Amino acid sequence: MPDPIKPRVKICGLMTPADLAAAVSGGAAYVGFVCFPPSPRNVSVEAAAALAAQVPPGVCKVVLTVDPDDASLDAITASVPVDMIQLHGKESPARVREVRARTGLPVMKAVGIADRGDLAQVQTYGAVADQLLVDAKPPRDAVIPGGNGLAFDWTLLSGLRFPVPWMLAGGLTAENVAEALRLTGARQVDVSSGVERAKGVKDPELIAGFLRAAMAGQAPRL
Repeated sequence: MPDPIKPRVKICGLMTPADLAAAVSGGAAYVGFVCFPPSPRNVSVEAAAALAAQVPPGVCKVVLTVDPDDASLDAITASVPVDMIQLHGKESPARVREVRARTGLPVMKAVGIADRGDLAQVQTYGAVADQLLVDAKPPRDAVIPGGNGLAFDWTLLSGLRFPVPWMLAGGLTAENVAEALRLTGARQVDVSSGVERAKGVKDPELIAGFLRAAMAGQAPRL
């Protein structure tokens, strides 16, 4: 059997230097900053820039935004030393292409999954995005499209072929991430609410614990 590998972890919704330090020191491969005012994890472009400036080389800096207009994208890229844009709204495939072209940056597109009928998005957006983030589809009345602490049926992803690199999100915690990796074969995972002591308030100990659990729950080498 091939040797297992350590999954790559993204800690999203970081708001303070302490949050960031916990993510980086624990071995996160990606750190995410949310620029979406309705989110309890929202930071201003200026705050995202200040945090991103503290990220050491080798850690991918991601800015999450939701259905951004061109002015918002320009403000982000002009100020934040960002490595990747995460689109977490209802952006069309054409809009994903536009964002890639306008920013000159890789784009990660979130796709919401509730049942097998939602899996077609993997191929649709995989044709235009650089990475996919596979998340639980939010409830109809949700104020924010992600970070709701919801999981979906991970067995839906078993054996699914992805056209681009992808990461698993949605309801992940230190207690269930190893099982999620086993069921999906994911090689990357994303967490936000699962490392918080209150909505939008990260806990450095929970961040460290999640990173340890994720890296211990190794995914199979493909």
